[in-house]
Amino acid sequence: MCGITGWLSLTESREVDSAVLERMRDVIQHRGPDGSGLWIAPSGRVGLGFRRLAIIDLSDSANQPMPNEDGSIQVVFNGEIYNHQYLRRELLSHNHRFRSDHSDTETIVHGYEQWGEKVVDHLEGMFAIGVWDEAGQNLFLARDRIGIKPLYITWTPSAFLFASEIKALLAHPEVQAEVEPLAIYHYLSFLTTPAPLTMFRGIYKIPAGFHCTVSADGSMQAERYWDALPGAGPEADEMKTLSPAALRDFAVRRTRQLLDHSVRKRMMSDVPIGVFLSGGIDSSANAALMTKHLGRPVRTFTVGFSDHQDMNEFEYARHVAHLLNADHHEVMVDEKAMREYLPQLVISQDEPIADWVCIPLYFVSKLVRDSGTTVVQVGEGADEQFCGYLHYLKYMTMYRRFWKPYTGTVPAFARRLVSLLVERLMAWHHRHDTYLDLLVRAGFEREPFWSGATIFPESRKSRLLDKKRLRPLEAPQFLQDSGMLPAAFAATDTFEIVRSFFERLDAEAPGHDILTRMVYSEFKLRLPELLLMRVDKIGMSVSVEPRVPFLDHRLVEFTMNLPQQVKVADGVCKSVLKEAMRGLIPDAIIDRPKMGFGAPMDRWIRGNFGKAMEAELSASRFFEAFPANRRAVLDMLARHRNGNGDFTAYLWTVYNAVAWFDSWIEGSPKSLGA
Repeated sequence: MCGITGWLSLTESREVDSAVLERMRDVIQHRGPDGSGLWIAPSGRVGLGFRRLAIIDLSDSANQPMPNEDGSIQVVFNGEIYNHQYLRRELLSHNHRFRSDHSDTETIVHGYEQWGEKVVDHLEGMFAIGVWDEAGQNLFLARDRIGIKPLYITWTPSAFLFASEIKALLAHPEVQAEVEPLAIYHYLSFLTTPAPLTMFRGIYKIPAGFHCTVSADGSMQAERYWDALPGAGPEADEMKTLSPAALRDFAVRRTRQLLDHSVRKRMMSDVPIGVFLSGGIDSSANAALMTKHLGRPVRTFTVGFSDHQDMNEFEYARHVAHLLNADHHEVMVDEKAMREYLPQLVISQDEPIADWVCIPLYFVSKLVRDSGTTVVQVGEGADEQFCGYLHYLKYMTMYRRFWKPYTGTVPAFARRLVSLLVERLMAWHHRHDTYLDLLVRAGFEREPFWSGATIFPESRKSRLLDKKRLRPLEAPQFLQDSGMLPAAFAATDTFEIVRSFFERLDAEAPGHDILTRMVYSEFKLRLPELLLMRVDKIGMSVSVEPRVPFLDHRLVEFTMNLPQQVKVADGVCKSVLKEAMRGLIPDAIIDRPKMGFGAPMDRWIRGNFGKAMEAELSASRFFEAFPANRRAVLDMLARHRNGNGDFTAYLWTVYNAVAWFDSWIEGSPKSLGA
């Protein structure tokens, strides 16, 4: 796990400035405090920078940038390749010569020599890769299938730049921190910006499962090499022939096998490794499988709240830790600690990830690092694949009982009239937004489920801001032509982005049930750009590498082929995973009600933090740069603090954008310490 950056000069008169490239590299030192590297081509036209977090092959021979035998290929890489030993043997059989003992990076070097851009099809793991190909005079970039590792790009008048974090790009003198209003508009819906957009004008993120080639003149070609579509994976054809009962049995058995294999692969490390443990099924299964393969006690880490102990899961985590004889660690957070951390949170995220889980995630990640542990396994992705959320079941019930009868029997003109009336109602009615917005969607022929984290409905957004004042998106034409930036992303209607996801699903794998559609949507946006980015940005801010065994692409391909009736047999959330884990962890843990990982933000806003929030919302120039209604936001805050409604999600989403603007655009971060 590391931090990478690169610079391709687009003009012969402007060579790579080593001092600037070093500054770009070292601003992300937290991603790699164990060493650094820099390579500039003899021509001066290309430069690569690297910060190392030493995990696999701790010797100097594993340092980056890493060349092939003759130096015609140079690689920088962030992540882990779990099948690198297998690939090494295969590449040795093709007469490639290795300089390191067991560096996974070197399999990318020789893999690119052997397979070119198809190297990504051979890699199992998480990765963001930059390869300079001297013979082809081009730069090859790739992001892993699921989107576990981030990779950002931008163009300046004289250069193409890439990096693991946006702050590294902003360290270049030609890159300015400017607002992209349309990205903020979409962020208000999803708590994050959909790739390839970011909230910084002219800075983009490569979407999950994409690779691209940048030519010497800066033009780019991109290709999606993987997608979470049903129908992939070696078991797909066999599963179609099984009866429902046989498929259920196969699903349980195969899930156990694939997860066991995934956890074991992700224990590959030459430094101490641990696991986040809440005492729920995901983290407990993770810890139990790790213990099985380690053959010794595993390090476990849990976070709770000292000022709101009703949210804590210490009892369950301690129970599992005791059963596993784990080396257990705990940390407590309160409002004061949260407020002191907030300015750093804004910096660590680069652009807002408006999920208050980032707060406890930071403190438990710091606990991991302070314990002398560098790698930690986490449970992201289990709930999405196996239907672990109660609101998923509610959506499916709504779809069966309301959506299908309503859209199938009520004439379109009548549904549209109802939608128009409901939109007016949502302008002043603050309760039941989710249900009212479903009526609006039904009237305008829109998908019922957009994301598991949809905050501002389009109807409420239209009351919050003046869409006519949004500046149009200005992106390089070849970025649009590459297919990485569909036209839908330039629309002042967030549903067009959602529509683009489902159009691909319907074209490539039509006819699937509503749960499969919901899960596919999560793999397009919420998982890669929200859940996985909060894990990466917060973990790496304290030099900890998080790993996500539930998101092994083999497991994802398998679960995407499981129909709804198998995943939620008898209406039970996570029924396949629960049955797969019986005998490994106690039934009391498997069957206990889900609490979820959160923070008492609703109560913190009603306390002293709400006063500090009001002051910043009142003073910020964000509302001049982005056409949002300050008074409407302050009114929501006042009503929330008075107990007249729960506006937590709305307020935290807007506040994060304001804090980002004040820090990154205005350059005046405000401390909210008590």
